[in-house]
Amino acid sequence: MKIIKISNTDADRIASLAAAFRTQLKSYKGIQSQPDINAGKEEILEFLESGFPVYAAEDQGDFVGYIVCRIDEPCLWVEHIFVREDCRRKGIATMLFNKAEEIAASMGEDTVYNFVHPNNENMIRFLRTKGYTVLNMIEIRKPYAGENLTTTIPVGKEVFDY
Repeated sequence: MKIIKISNTDADRIASLAAAFRTQLKSYKGIQSQPDINAGKEEILEFLESGFPVYAAEDQGDFVGYIVCRIDEPCLWVEHIFVREDCRRKGIATMLFNKAEEIAASMGEDTVYNFVHPNNENMIRFLRTKGYTVLNMIEIRKPYAGENLTTTIPVGKEVFDY
């Protein structure tokens, strides 16, 4: 297993992982969808064209996971981290996340910032094992027209629809 930096020539090889990531995110809101490989490729190419560092875990010539970082000096944000379902619980996410922390350290920073979907319990547990425990910000918006919100989440003294 090795971590490699992705370039435009790798976009076709990593597209299925990016598509699977989007499908998984939708599932957290109860939306069933099929991976869109073309959209995955376009998204990876957009990240690369914007200068975002993208790395993949490669195992015997196959990409089994990837991470996309966004650098907003002085912060490094993890935009995506995804490991193929059949390859989880093997240390791949840790290897990828270590790469992000390595980049942050090279910038003189001692933390990586992460956007995490509130229903992504696996990622939340993963980050806690890495010592990430500070809730930094909350995204709040109006409901979309026709949106059926079925859950609430308490934050401090407030309760928000979700």
